[in-house]
Amino acid sequence: MELDERKVTILKAIIKTYLETGEPVGSRTISKYSDLKLSSATIRNEMSDLEDLGYIVQPHTSAGRIPSDKGYRFYVDQIMQEKEQEVTEVKELMIQRMDRVELVLKKLAHLLAANTNYATMISGPLYHHNKLKFIQLSQMEAYKLLVVVVVEGNLIKNKVVQLEVEISQEDILNLNILLNSALTGLTITEINLGVISKLKEQAGVHGQVIDLVLNEVAAAIKADDEDLQIYTSGTTNIFKYPELSDGEKASQLLSTLEQKDFLQELIKDVNASDESGDIQVYIGDETPVQSMKDCSVVTANYELGEGIRGTIGIIGPKRMDYDKVLGTLRQLMKQLEATFKSQ
Repeated sequence: MELDERKVTILKAIIKTYLETGEPVGSRTISKYSDLKLSSATIRNEMSDLEDLGYIVQPHTSAGRIPSDKGYRFYVDQIMQEKEQEVTEVKELMIQRMDRVELVLKKLAHLLAANTNYATMISGPLYHHNKLKFIQLSQMEAYKLLVVVVVEGNLIKNKVVQLEVEISQEDILNLNILLNSALTGLTITEINLGVISKLKEQAGVHGQVIDLVLNEVAAAIKADDEDLQIYTSGTTNIFKYPELSDGEKASQLLSTLEQKDFLQELIKDVNASDESGDIQVYIGDETPVQSMKDCSVVTANYELGEGIRGTIGIIGPKRMDYDKVLGTLRQLMKQLEATFKSQ
């Protein structure tokens, strides 16, 4: 007999309640679930059917029910299916969105350079993924485990880890429940020694798995500067200004605008000092990049929501038209944020 939607909902409610309390679950407890809207008598009948089908058992006479192994298996298979679908949908959505963002940012860098007559740079968005959203462990082979980590901003990291001992499906289920119950919503600093020690104690002989998973969580939460894309335009505009067009100065400045490492240094400084989220102006020696000491650099961070953030910069002579640059940059920030926050 295939479970209908109502039986599935009741079975999930029983299992979730039992996982939280460790106590047998009765019909009155389940009737309090707001999304059920069923009487205790109806729930009792459904629970009786679930017991006959082997999904729940009654440990003692007149006691509530607890999940059977068959019930746990159904619950876990449902969770895995739902999460795999969520992961697939998120991947597809973010690929589409990021492709569109990349195209827009390239065009913006070009338009900004044409409008200001200065050199421009725009960094592609990085996820400032601070909090853990979900962990999924799945067995691939006898001694191999797939670890899927989803963090803030819906960034997904997958890693296959090698185990020293074989692990059963039941143990994987228990570890999934244990890890998600303990870690979901935490930042890397909140996953402290106390949390780790408790997890290892609860995991028992599978403490090694906890170590492996936490390594992947730490790697996923940490921002990855290697993935940073930087789009530049208008680099030849610097030749329009005599004070920057000197052969050696111009060569150094062009080299800086073409090398991501130097621009990353500037972006890191912007992010470190950006407390207000407003526009910043670096004049001469104030810039952290040596080859830009004869320039002024105007920067601002843009936000696209869900922890997605990037930096816009305009590089020109110290005698740049600050009024025009600041007005153009402020207007661009508003348009960029409005465009993507509305998606």
